[in-house]
Amino acid sequence: MDWVKIIHILCVMGWMTSIFAVPRALIYWRREWETLGAFGPLGDLTVRLYRFSAGLAVIAVATGLWLGWRIWDFAPWVHLKIAIATALAAHYVWTGILVARARKGNFGHSDLYLRIFNEISVLGAIAAIWAVVVKPF
Repeated sequence: MDWVKIIHILCVMGWMTSIFAVPRALIYWRREWETLGAFGPLGDLTVRLYRFSAGLAVIAVATGLWLGWRIWDFAPWVHLKIAIATALAAHYVWTGILVARARKGNFGHSDLYLRIFNEISVLGAIAAIWAVVVKPF
């Protein structure tokens, strides 16, 4: 059981790193695109980070659901955690759409939008941690 928790925490940490870093990297990638006029090293790094973290997200979700079922018997607070994780997954999918557009040179959002988008994920992570630590229900 402890190994599943350890794997879950490590994969969540990796996934959250990407959720926090990729929107910020898009800001700098756009600046690089404007300078180079082409796909550069920062774009490659952003795409690789996003793809790598997708695997971590799958493992984090699978182990989280297993823990919710086997350890906590889907207690009410687990449902809240699942809802928050679902919102973070939707955020991650939208980030992937932004990355796919950026690969084509379409940076349709402002720096401000991406900064706010980035901070929303931080609030989601705080909410998830709160739900797990406090177990409000």
